Order: sequence, then structure tokens, then C-alpha cells
Amino acid sequence: MDIFLLKLVATPTLILLASLAGRRWGESVSGWLIGLPLTSGPVCFFLAVEQGTGFAARSTLGSLAGAAAEAGFCLAYGIAARRGRWPVALAAGSAAFALGAAILAIAALPRPALVAVIAAALTTSLSLLPNFASGTAALPAPPRWDLPARMAVATGLVLGLTELAPYVGPQLSGLFATYPAFAAVLTAFAHARSGPAAAVRVLRGLMLGLFSFAAFFVVLGLTIEPLAIGTAFAAASAVALAIQGVSLWAMRRPRSRRR
Repeated sequence: MDIFLLKLVATPTLILLASLAGRRWGESVSGWLIGLPLTSGPVCFFLAVEQGTGFAARSTLGSLAGAAAEAGFCLAYGIAARRGRWPVALAAGSAAFALGAAILAIAALPRPALVAVIAAALTTSLSLLPNFASGTAALPAPPRWDLPARMAVATGLVLGLTELAPYVGPQLSGLFATYPAFAAVLTAFAHARSGPAAAVRVLRGLMLGLFSFAAFFVVLGLTIEPLAIGTAFAAASAVALAIQGVSLWAMRRPRSRRR
């Protein structure tokens, strides 16, 4: 299949499946699902095919730095949501992501140090994320254009990033791919319709899902050059899905205790 056609088919399909599953099981699960590398994973795959495995391996460092910056997005959004409406909270989260991404891009940490930073950022942000008293009501039905818009944005992001990659370099390509565009949409939508508690549920699920995101890019960065592209992506996906299962158990455990 032509690479451009594959981008047009694979990316919106992944986002569609994740969005439908999130609607079925609630805000936390939707955030948990988008913690998977549904956008940055395809971006890295296309970079490997078009720019070579060495380029893709270096781009995984940017993706790992972006995961740490996403933790800053979640924490800043949650804190701002205490008093502000969703535009204010979204601006605060985006500013925190940009600041964290800029610092990590300048620091250019090696892979082991990035893993330590991600672990510290996610665990700290999870512990500091505000808790809001709320009911358990589900989100109202979204408008008809919601799913097509998500699919279009995802596809445009993948196409844009892979086209810009030769000009911005591998690490910035990986870093740009991690801006939580879908988390921003889901969180703001939940905040506007159901209040800050619903938004924080999305963010908490996202941060739990980011552990598997980080594992995916650690494995991929270590294996994509010595192994074939398909083998490396299969190994990274298997590890990520295993950790994603553990994070789902951790996310649902408090609910089981309450029962």
C-alpha cells in the first residue's frame, strides 16, 4: 500500500476505535486509551519508513520527553480547573506542556535519564492532581461532528508532522507528536459539559496510560535499528499493551474497594 494512503487509513481508524471505546466505558477509560501512542506511534512508523530507522530511533527520545511534558499539562490543567473554566485551564495546561517540552529539548537528556524524569513526573502529577466531589453521571451525547473532527485532526497532525520531519530533525519530530491534542479535546469537552471532576477523570486516566506510552518508546528506541521495523514495533506494542493492562487494573482498583 502507498505510504500516503496508509497514513490516511490507519490514523483515523485508530482514533475512531479509541473514541468509541472511551464513550462506552467513561471519561477515565477514554483518557487511559489516548495514553497509548495512537498518534505518535504512527508518526514514528512513517518516519522509520521514510527517513530511516536511525532517524526514528532518535525521534523516540523526543517522544519520551513529550510524555514528561504531558504530565505537566495534566497537572496544570487540573489545578487551573479549580477556579477557571475550560479555556483558562486548557491554556494553563498547554503553557505547562510548552515549558516542559522546551526545557527537555534544551537539556537533551539520554534515554535512562529521560525514563527517570518520566517516572517522577507521572507519579508526582498523579499524587498532586486535585480531587473534585462529583456524581457518576456519564457525559451527554456528543454532537454528530465529534468523531469526524477527531479523525480529521489526527490525520492532519500525522501528515503535517511527517512532512515537517526532515526540516525540524528527529528529536523535535518526536516531541511535537506528543502534544496531547486528543486529551485536550476530551478534557475540555468533559469540563464544559460535566464540570472539572469529569475533566480530572480524563487526565488521571491519561497519566496512567502514559506509563505504557513511555514503555513503547523505550523498547522501540532500543530495538528499531538492530531489528526490522515490523519486529521492533511488534515488540514495543506487546510491552505497551501489557503495561496498559496493569494500569487499567490500578485505575479500577479504587472502585472495587469502594464496592
